[in-house]
Amino acid sequence: MLRTANIGVCDIREAAARERAASTAGNRPLFYFRFGVDQALPQERRTPVTPSSSSRYHRRRSSGSRDERYRSDVHTEAVQAALAKHKERKMAVPMPSKRRSLVVQTSMDAYTPPDTSSGSEDEGSVQGDSQGTPTSSQGSINMEHWISQAIHGSTTSTTSSSSTQSGGSGAAHRLADVMAQTHIENHSAPPDVTTYTSEHSIQVERPQGSTARVAPKYGNAELMETGDGVPVSSRVSAKIQQLVNTLKRPKRPPLREFFVDDFEELLEVQQPDPNQPKPEGAQMLAMRGEQLGVVTNWPPSLEAALQRWGTISPKAPCLTTMDTNGKPLYILTYGKLWTRSMKVAYNILHKLGTKQEPMVRPGDRVALVFPNNDPAAFMVAFYGCLLAEVVPVPIEVPLTRKDAGSQQIGFLLGSCGVTVALTSDACHKGLPKSPTGEIPQFKGWPKLLWFVTESKHLSKPPRDWFPHIKDANNDTAYIEYKTCKDGSVLGVTVTRIALLTHCQALTQACGYTEAETIVNVLDFKKDVGLWHGILTSVMNMMHVISIPYSLMKVNPLSWIQKVCQYKAKVACVKSRDMHWALVAHRDQRDINLSSLRMLIVADGANPWSISSCDAFLNVFQSKGLRQEVICPCASSPEALTVAIRRPTDDSNQPPGRGVLSMHGLTYGVIRVDSEEKLSVLTVQDVGLVMPGAIMCSVKPDGIPQLCKTDEIGELCVCAIATGTSYYGLSGMTKNTFEVFPMTSSGAPISEYPFIRTGLLGFIGPGGLVFVIGKMDGLMVVSGRRHNADDIVATALAVEPMKFVYRGRIAVFSVSVLHDERIVIVAEQRPDSTEEDSFQWMSRVLQAIDSIHQVGVYCLALVPANTLPKTPLGGIHLSETKQLFLEGSLHPCNVLMCPHTCVTNLPKPRQKQPEIGPASVMVGNLVSGKRIAQASGRDLGQIEDNDQARKFLFLSEVLQWRAQTTPDHVLYTLLNCRGTIANSLTCVQLHKRAEKIAVMLMERGHLQDGDHVALVYPPGIDLIAAFYGCLYAGCVPITVRPPHPQNIATTLPTVKMIVEVSRSACLMTTQLICKLLRSREAAAAVDIRTWPPVLDTDDLPKKRPAQIYKPSNPDTLAYLDFSVSTTGMLAGVKMSHAATSAFCRSIKLQCELYPSREVAICLDPYCGLGFVLWCLCSVYSGHQSILIPPSELETNPALWLLAVSQYKVRDTFCSYSVMELCTKGLGSQTESLKARGLDLSRVRTCVVVAEERPRIALTQSFSKLFKDLGLHPRAVSTSFGCRVNLAICLQGTSGPDPTTVYVDMRALRHDRVRLVERGSPHSLPLMESGKILPGVRIIIANPETKGPLGDSHLGEIWVHSAHNASGYFTIYGDESLQSDHFNSRLSFGDTQTVWARTGYLGFLRRTELTDANGERHDALYVVGALDEAMELRGMRYHPIDIETSVIRAHKSITECAVFTWTNLLVVVVELDGSEQEALDLVPLVTNVVLEEHYLIVGVVVVVDIGVIPINSRGEKQRMHLRDGFLADQLDPIYVAYNM
Repeated sequence: MLRTANIGVCDIREAAARERAASTAGNRPLFYFRFGVDQALPQERRTPVTPSSSSRYHRRRSSGSRDERYRSDVHTEAVQAALAKHKERKMAVPMPSKRRSLVVQTSMDAYTPPDTSSGSEDEGSVQGDSQGTPTSSQGSINMEHWISQAIHGSTTSTTSSSSTQSGGSGAAHRLADVMAQTHIENHSAPPDVTTYTSEHSIQVERPQGSTARVAPKYGNAELMETGDGVPVSSRVSAKIQQLVNTLKRPKRPPLREFFVDDFEELLEVQQPDPNQPKPEGAQMLAMRGEQLGVVTNWPPSLEAALQRWGTISPKAPCLTTMDTNGKPLYILTYGKLWTRSMKVAYNILHKLGTKQEPMVRPGDRVALVFPNNDPAAFMVAFYGCLLAEVVPVPIEVPLTRKDAGSQQIGFLLGSCGVTVALTSDACHKGLPKSPTGEIPQFKGWPKLLWFVTESKHLSKPPRDWFPHIKDANNDTAYIEYKTCKDGSVLGVTVTRIALLTHCQALTQACGYTEAETIVNVLDFKKDVGLWHGILTSVMNMMHVISIPYSLMKVNPLSWIQKVCQYKAKVACVKSRDMHWALVAHRDQRDINLSSLRMLIVADGANPWSISSCDAFLNVFQSKGLRQEVICPCASSPEALTVAIRRPTDDSNQPPGRGVLSMHGLTYGVIRVDSEEKLSVLTVQDVGLVMPGAIMCSVKPDGIPQLCKTDEIGELCVCAIATGTSYYGLSGMTKNTFEVFPMTSSGAPISEYPFIRTGLLGFIGPGGLVFVIGKMDGLMVVSGRRHNADDIVATALAVEPMKFVYRGRIAVFSVSVLHDERIVIVAEQRPDSTEEDSFQWMSRVLQAIDSIHQVGVYCLALVPANTLPKTPLGGIHLSETKQLFLEGSLHPCNVLMCPHTCVTNLPKPRQKQPEIGPASVMVGNLVSGKRIAQASGRDLGQIEDNDQARKFLFLSEVLQWRAQTTPDHVLYTLLNCRGTIANSLTCVQLHKRAEKIAVMLMERGHLQDGDHVALVYPPGIDLIAAFYGCLYAGCVPITVRPPHPQNIATTLPTVKMIVEVSRSACLMTTQLICKLLRSREAAAAVDIRTWPPVLDTDDLPKKRPAQIYKPSNPDTLAYLDFSVSTTGMLAGVKMSHAATSAFCRSIKLQCELYPSREVAICLDPYCGLGFVLWCLCSVYSGHQSILIPPSELETNPALWLLAVSQYKVRDTFCSYSVMELCTKGLGSQTESLKARGLDLSRVRTCVVVAEERPRIALTQSFSKLFKDLGLHPRAVSTSFGCRVNLAICLQGTSGPDPTTVYVDMRALRHDRVRLVERGSPHSLPLMESGKILPGVRIIIANPETKGPLGDSHLGEIWVHSAHNASGYFTIYGDESLQSDHFNSRLSFGDTQTVWARTGYLGFLRRTELTDANGERHDALYVVGALDEAMELRGMRYHPIDIETSVIRAHKSITECAVFTWTNLLVVVVELDGSEQEALDLVPLVTNVVLEEHYLIVGVVVVVDIGVIPINSRGEKQRMHLRDGFLADQLDPIYVAYNM
């Protein structure tokens, strides 16, 4: 037995594909093909195209490496030349960054060899795989490490191999100017493709097991510049710079015309290129095959033939089967075939079911389930069915319950009404069984009775029983299954007359005679293998030698040996079998192929078969093989054999071949390419039309119009010998089997219907048929047609064997943004490195770009042996596509190129100048619309007995309450167990504040007006310290204390606020005092730089001489500092008047009285959260139940239990609290109900926010707790910002918050277009609560400052007594911000002074009425202006893109987007294994393209918890951006889209 080193799979694509454009010595091509390879390749790398001496073919080959000698090399050279051209261009593609754990897992150790022991012969797993590498003389330009050198710019790297120095360093030298000069430290570790920093950085690998998350180190990285947060030295920004440089290279020209995508976003549509080739020939004529000869002794039906041979020559051999050693296993004679088939027929009809109710009647369908190594049992069962007049449906053996594609086969059986499956003994034993021994029902399969057809299990038919043998008629003979492009399985019905006529036509075309011997390597259950090896052979009493795949795997030469041994006249093979034989061929002295008169190449229509045929002929010509013996044929399940080359005796007649321009083919035009262009396709003819058939070609889409002579079309056949329908599908049948081709004038060319073959091609000179691809493999990309097989061939030609595992490549297209996009998925060899794979990917992109002039959208590499397989081991394409689209392909490398491919984006928006004011204002109308303005209730007109109103200052209100209601409890603080940790009555608070005031004056020596930083945890101390400051006349600033577990990050922020607010002293608790003096704190902030620190746990015992009373209500009461989501620290000044007005407004809106209780679960450091926590209770006298949000981390139910226990009507929370409850309590609602949790008393549950309402979160919260009594109307949101801490708040009275749906595309153009719920591109917006009393709002154009109309998008401007009075800034650059607090409209009401919120939104008058009977105006907040991203001239709100991305895959838990140098960067948190990280890249890119018409520049996959979120639950996108650029995120994977 021959030891074969390594044999490829997938229809030999590997070697053959590389040279599919072959033209070889010894063949005279019809159209000649010159190729200027000499100029393109470096001198020492030239590959001889023709053999230099015949001795080259007889050297022994080195056992380790792929044999690359048998090649006609043309295609490879085209590819290599194209790559050499590219080498001149700078290709600086940033390599993706990958966490080391991901790199290691795809290495050799993780690789398990393929399991080849499965029951179905699997053409994929051929034993042995080459571990050696080809020597440098083997022709591919050696560009080892080419890309990696380009990336690292390492011109000085001494570690790279010598081959690199000769092959690729030229490119690296030229690229060095693009790259930052760096050098690579160590080459032995797996390549950490992210080493970019100039320092000798040591990468610490995070232990995989540990769950404790290190909080991300943002913001204050040493690498940062002060400016706009651009890191000085960061490998990430270097890569992005590189990406930007690459993207600046000229792209394909964009397309010209646009179509309207039901609205303003105009997507470009392909305009025909004026220079594109057009067909110019005359209209083709239908081609008629020779007449089907009427031979006297042809049998009237196939069963009649079987009866004849079974009785006349029962001893004649019909079929010889082989074992895995190549020894004959069994010889089935015609006599045995006849008697056994009769026995099967009798048993099917009479032994299933009862006499009265037989299970199977003539005409019923039965499944044939036989393994590939048992053709004899299959043949007996098949003829048994024909004799019984039942219809066999041959299918593959199902191996497991969820084989790729097996479910669809089940659907086919169900739709055919199959109830019985015939199988062999061995196969029956091998099927999966349940514990009881039953064969389980396979997924999607009908319930089947399994019936074993071995003779010993069957009853003998009675003497007088005889099958009824009729002449062939129009009854169905058998059904052949066919898998479509989308994975669905159809059954093609073949009638008895078609079956017989097909056998006759094949007999005539192939010149079959009685008792010839034929060797069959093909699958005998369908297609060419069935037609020649089972059907036509019996008609002519031939002897078939059947070679199973299990034998081919062990010994690829077996079929050639059998041809010699049996002196066979005919052999049926695929290109792959020829290729394998070449690879395994040693100097076998005894091979003699002179007996062969015909070698049928079943896949002769594939683009790569020509090279196999040429190479095979080259080698075996010396062994007696004649050129004219090779007969490629073309076939399809619908039309059976379409064309076949006839065996001739004339060796002077060379076969036809065409060298066609690939560019022409993409337009469906045949152009013979005589230029030495790179992009050509060489095709061979598949012979002539079948006897008795007529063939024409029609335009592939639209009405079936005849093609011109130089046009590619779908071949159509009119003959008796074809399929007649898709079983049970009349509509599809009509479109395929009943086609009437038309002439250009619209007249049908025949009264008989033609059948679409699914093959694309043309009829060439001399009536020769040429096939250039299949309809199923067709991908139409911006109007041009590309064939998947051609692209596979080019990809394989790049670096054929060294990288792709056994040539396993899948190419398909996915539809993204109104066009097809090409996706290539390849299995990489288990030993390939990151560098190899990235280099291979870059070169494939270049080769496909050069040769096919089409961009690849996504190139994904998966580990060896992981793609779904078909029953014979090929790649299951539709299943692979499905996995890709649902994000479960788990690639180990991905390269997306949306920037190159997507040329139909809408034009970037040009901003129109606004109309001038004069033409617009008419009273209160703006161009026919009501001006968008609204106000809350008027404070002056509200009559209420508000005692606090008579005091100007909060400090006075507290003193008054301490005198009138001293023991009334104002504050109750809960701990994490829900018990009261602390409470304060009016008098306790007053006394505590007095002591603090004394301390400030005596120990702190502070004057009135000095600023004091209050650094307290959320609680009672904070409130007391605040009023202590007011009593002493100081200005308090509340500051969040540093986090003890994360001092390095949080303490500098505290220090910054203390500095910027010019605090003269810092008050805090004893515990935090210690923390500030700790060693960790000293490492982050120098202890000597703090102002004096006062510890309020140790207070003096005395009262102050007097309590400070401000001279003027407009003086400063406190400073409110907060970090905005864009990373800006802004402090605003709140006067005493504003503070009192604020508290009064809230009191009125929420109807707060001393008898009320309000639960507050918010951070008390800024905005409305601080006001509710510290101020409102003192003003309104109600009791505040304080729940620190941090306590919910240990007890998520704390807040809701408190609300239930205290029977609270009003409660306030933040989004982070709501999210914590939704996620943490989702599964516990039943147990909470059992604990008595009741939320039915809640009237208002307000989310305090400074953003667009998060409608999805509030809705899921409402739904989740509806069972616990929460009224969905209760949940609402508030809206505040820096200039006014609360503009809207739902409150108790007034209509429920409304929701509208707006068109997201209009929003990008700053327009509001209301649409129906559920319409495409719709975005739900919820009203942000009711406008507070005393607040007026207007919507203004942020650029022109003119007022806007109702339902127009603009900036929200606010006028109110509780507006802040300005920014408190240390740098004095108030000029920039001055107009934030005192802006005036440019026309209309130019007197009122407004504050600009910096938020975009719109007002809309609703049909609802307010409490005061007016029509209600709803305010909808869209998003912050400084958060919005301007891309392609349009305004995008990050949250919209993030929402789309989170929906894209179940493993994405959170997402944040930002821009960097005009690139969109998407950061996603992955909840899943790191192996899923790369699945997200294509899905994220797709969804952003589809829904937002944007190309993602960088996709960053990180762990859960990396995206920083502030106390309000808002994403800190700018912090994230700085962390990413400073390379502090430790991402799992960073993909740079090309």
